[in-house]
This record gives sequence, structure tokens and C-alpha cells, in this order.
Amino acid sequence: MQRVLMKGNEALAEAAIQAGCRHYFGYPITPQNEITAYMSKRMPKVDGVFIQAESEIAAINMTMGAVATGVRAMTSSSSPGISLKTETISYMAACDLPALIVNIQRGGPGLGGIQPSQADYFQATRALGHGDLRVLVLAPSTVQEMVDLVYDAFDLAEQYRIPAMILADGLLGQMMEPVTITRAVNPEDLPEQEWAASGHKNKRAKNVVNSLKLEPEELEKMVAGRFERYKQIESAETKAEDYMTDDAEIVLVAYGASARIAKTAVSSARKMGIKAGVLRPITLWPFPSNSIRRLNSAKCFLTVEMSMGQMVEDVRAAIEYSKPVHFYGRTGGIIPEQNEILQEIIKLAGGE
Repeated sequence: MQRVLMKGNEALAEAAIQAGCRHYFGYPITPQNEITAYMSKRMPKVDGVFIQAESEIAAINMTMGAVATGVRAMTSSSSPGISLKTETISYMAACDLPALIVNIQRGGPGLGGIQPSQADYFQATRALGHGDLRVLVLAPSTVQEMVDLVYDAFDLAEQYRIPAMILADGLLGQMMEPVTITRAVNPEDLPEQEWAASGHKNKRAKNVVNSLKLEPEELEKMVAGRFERYKQIESAETKAEDYMTDDAEIVLVAYGASARIAKTAVSSARKMGIKAGVLRPITLWPFPSNSIRRLNSAKCFLTVEMSMGQMVEDVRAAIEYSKPVHFYGRTGGIIPEQNEILQEIIKLAGGE
């Protein structure tokens, strides 16, 4: 299999095409513009649809319209652009539509800056729309994983009829690494979505996709049923990676690009005789609480994030507030350095 050197954003876009996506709707914003540019060139070559919409709101509504017909479709943006999309993401969740949304995060709040960030964690895991809803959130830490998780996102979104988000950052989007894109899916070979909207000329029964339920008992029943499906996802699809955690007394919890730096710091700490390890959540929702809770050798935890500390709350809840959970992070587009994290580990180990 041939490995190709690709930028993260472009590798993600190509993976979406290979996963059978033939409908992309986007709007330019740094640092995810390479996705839009790549799709503009590639989609016509694979008989796909590319539309640069007039706004982020238009792009997400076009995406909803496409997936409602049963095809694989995606949109992408960066932090403030995702904020504009959240109303329609809520409609997608209410209609049980399996769209793929990509967020290549930048510094905020507001327009902020164009440098890498992980400050959209709360938004992705708690507030991607109004009402009682969840969205599957996958967090890659390498360019290869950006490729692999695109396949997972499409497959899981369709299996559970839930919107899925790839949550990366400007560092992963812009870096170049060797990747292997192994699977090519022919859209014609994908199973027909029996729930999809259909017109009166269709051979199957007419379906209407609608999020409006005026009777409160009916809406409650539908939401409760959806949450039963969410429980299935939590039980079957939660993912995390362990790195030197078997005997770790200090466990760093980090995701995405921050986890790469945390691993380097932990390797340095091990050389100093400090028993440290890294637990890397791959699914941010569902959050891998059980993976964290079973780390019995841990005396304390240290979350490392490119934010002011948003994942800290989930780590504390995972261990039921039974052990100290510390935080180290940088924000505003600044990436934590390996030596900074190492110094935090040394402090927690009782050193100077």
C-alpha cells in the first residue's frame, strides 16, 4: 500500500471522498480552507457535488437537505463558523440525520485568532445545538487518524442515525505526515437508507423528514427513545488509547494534538524515574469515563489542553471526584511545550 505525504486537511477531505461522500457544502475560514479548496478540485472528478455556499448557515442547511435524501454529505468549518451551524445541527439531531461536520479549531472566543486551539470542547460535547441531544465527537491526534476516523464517523453516524463531528485543530489541519488511505467506497454500494425523504414517484413509501412535534407526549417519547440509542453508543463505541498507564501514578489526560506533546513529556518523565502515563480520549462523546476510572494505580490526574481547562470537568466526574485532578494548558492559539508539561509532572511527583 502506498503511503503519501499529505496535509491534514487535505487527507481528511480525500478520506471523505474515499468513504463515499459525494456532497460537500462549505464556506471559507482559516485554518480549514484546504478542505474547501481540495473538495472544489476533487468533487467534479468523482461526479460529486461541491458548493461554496454564501454563508456557514447556508452550508449546513444544504448539508441537512442532502443527508435527508439518504446520501453521504459533509460540511467543515472552524470555531466561529461552527457556532453559526449549531441551530441546524440541532435540527439534524431531531431528524436523526447522519451528517459529518468537521471543526478545525482556532483560538477564540469571537473571531479570536487563526492559531490552533482546543477551546471548542464544551461546544462540541455539550452545546452543538439546543434541546436534549448528543453528537458523536471524534478527536484525531495524527494525520493518519484524521483519515481513519472519517470512515468511522460516516459508518457510526449511519448505524446510529446521529450527526458526527471530527474535532481537530489548526495544528493537525496544517501539518503534513505520511498517510495510507486504504478503503474506497462506491456510493452506489452503500445500503439504501429506508428512512430517507422520498417523493411520490419513488418506488418505496413516502417519507417526510421533520423535527417539529407539537404534541409534548410525542416529543418526549421520541427524545427518550433517542437517548436509549445514545446509551447504546456509550456502551459500544467509546474509544481511548493508553500510553504507559499500567503502573502510572500520575496520569495525563489529553486528546488531539495535545496528547502527542503529553506523550513526549511522559517519556522524559519515565527516564527520570517518574511513573507517568497518558490516557488519550478518542471519542470525546461518548467520553471514556470507564477507561479513566479503571486506572487504579493513579494517585492523581493532569489534564493537558489548548484551552483554559474544559475537559477537566469530565475527568473529575469520571473518577467521581475521588482523586486530585490538576490542569495545565495554554490558550489563545499557543501550543503547550513538552518541557512545560514535564515541569508540571515533576511538581506533582514532589520535585522542585
